[in-house]
Amino acid sequence: MSETFWSDAERHLVRYIGASSFTPEIIERAEGGFVWTADGRRILDFTSGQMSAILGHSHPAVVETVQRQAATLDHLFSGMLSRPVVDLARRLSESLPDPLSKVLLLTTGAESNEAAIRMAKLVTGNHEIISFARSWHGMTQAAASATYSSGRKGYGPAAPGNFAIPTPNAYRPDFTTADGELDWRRQLDFSFELFDAQSVGSLAACIVEPILSSGGVIDLPPGYLGELRDRVHARGGLLILDEAQTGLCRTGDWYAFQRDGVVPDILTLSKTLGAGLPLAAVVTSPEIERTAHERGFLFFTTHASDPLVAAVGNTVLDVLTAERLDVRAGELGSYLTKGLWEMATRHRVIGDVRGRGLLIGLELVEDGGRQADEIGAAVTRRCLELGLHMNVVQLPGMGGVFRIAPALTSTTGELDLGLEILDQAIGEVTGS
Repeated sequence: MSETFWSDAERHLVRYIGASSFTPEIIERAEGGFVWTADGRRILDFTSGQMSAILGHSHPAVVETVQRQAATLDHLFSGMLSRPVVDLARRLSESLPDPLSKVLLLTTGAESNEAAIRMAKLVTGNHEIISFARSWHGMTQAAASATYSSGRKGYGPAAPGNFAIPTPNAYRPDFTTADGELDWRRQLDFSFELFDAQSVGSLAACIVEPILSSGGVIDLPPGYLGELRDRVHARGGLLILDEAQTGLCRTGDWYAFQRDGVVPDILTLSKTLGAGLPLAAVVTSPEIERTAHERGFLFFTTHASDPLVAAVGNTVLDVLTAERLDVRAGELGSYLTKGLWEMATRHRVIGDVRGRGLLIGLELVEDGGRQADEIGAAVTRRCLELGLHMNVVQLPGMGGVFRIAPALTSTTGELDLGLEILDQAIGEVTGS
């Protein structure tokens, strides 16, 4: 049967993950922090699915909500409203600082970023978009045009008016202070000198992640976000924060921007909001929403304001609140980070451990003449053989970076298991 499965997959599936291949396992079921293969192997999922299943797979409360809601009210004409939709909009608003109180419910991160950029262009009357040179915001037109980490070549012109600025990477700084630390203020000066030289004076928005995930789990330095906002506002643009992976408790705060005290003009949520189901949101101020509406804002999609996933979103908020998973993410993140740094003392190939809460990056560096990306791929394969699913980001100019994002409901025992397998895999691959 496995031979038939892979034959059918090869014959009928479009390959959609670039040069990578599908994970060579048939997954039959998932529960909590684990997935099970067709041959009965249990694999610890250190990526929460697609960095989304923050409550673990098949959380009982989510399962109950889906069963109940699907049996009563699953999908509607997008112009109709239901209680789960309005309840979720209200509750998201209550979880956020003023003036973020107007909510649009959609499906994916790309879709929410698309809507946010579209709204910013309409409200400002401008068209230029700034994002990081290692950004990932999605695969639809405006989101893809603001994505620079991969996927740009071969598809023709991106949307006009898109500009990349350097990513403030403290581990690999391009501008440095006298003591060799990242000089992010000088880097920002350089970024906007370049932008101003190319801009036609029509900045609509800057869209960034508070922690770049696909870009290598790069946390913005404290103070950076406020300076960025001020420079964007000074040029007439809006600040859009993409918290697809950092929102809803993963970083130890409900929202990653809370650390800096910087409230965005538009916030986008996805992945974590549905805890693995397709749910996303755009949140903005009454003033921006009013202006957009007066100018005929249009984002009328098939699954806008769907009641089934909105009900799941409400359940996710219930669990996050009742189990204080923001606090839990901070505690587990500290525990996991300590374990990874201890591992680094045994393996020279580990160059850096970074991130916040349960979004952690482990960067591999060149060792023994081999390229770190080759080591990362080999470690990933060996981890899978040993029962641990890891995701490694491989970008030009960087080593392999593991994105480690377990469920917020993980136990310390599960984290220990992941550390043990990763330690063994790195040791076997590198001989350390």
